[in-house]
Amino acid sequence: MSDLIASSAIDRRLASIVTPVIEGLGYELVRIRLMSGKRISLQIMADKPEGGIVVDDCAKISTAVSAVLDVEDPIEDEYALEVSSPGIDRPLTRLKDFETFSGYQVKLMTHDLIEGRKRFAGELRGVENGEILIEIAEGTIGLQFDWLSEAKLLLTDELVAQSLKARKEAGVIKEEFDEVDTSETTED
Repeated sequence: MSDLIASSAIDRRLASIVTPVIEGLGYELVRIRLMSGKRISLQIMADKPEGGIVVDDCAKISTAVSAVLDVEDPIEDEYALEVSSPGIDRPLTRLKDFETFSGYQVKLMTHDLIEGRKRFAGELRGVENGEILIEIAEGTIGLQFDWLSEAKLLLTDELVAQSLKARKEAGVIKEEFDEVDTSETTED
């Protein structure tokens, strides 16, 4: 399992428990993180294979995952379970995400320095020969998937407009909502 889905050992253990449940319901695990702080929370991001998860889907996943976690009891302390969609500026955690979101602006971080840097921002150009292609100011470069420590879409007007369009087409958003104005405006 990719460390972009489950980064720590406990995350990977939790993913091994919840993935069959989530997939059995027809969804995919996008990311799982056990977060500590004032209150411990287990954050699960899931999506439909074709995208478009809604609140009712999250509730269904939460109910099923809660039951399995109650039986397996992998977390010693009290915690809050949070199930959500990946959001518009979603993390990219699976190789297929880099194909699906080709053409969009992304931010990638690597574990180690690559050519003197760990952070890369630019336009995602897909995957070729197992490398994630990203167009940065210096040109298009390829990064190995297992070099990445984090990857996510950047929130842009184009991404928001495309997301709203997809949700309307899927019937998630009703037609009475206004169209998104993507024209550039200038302030006087």
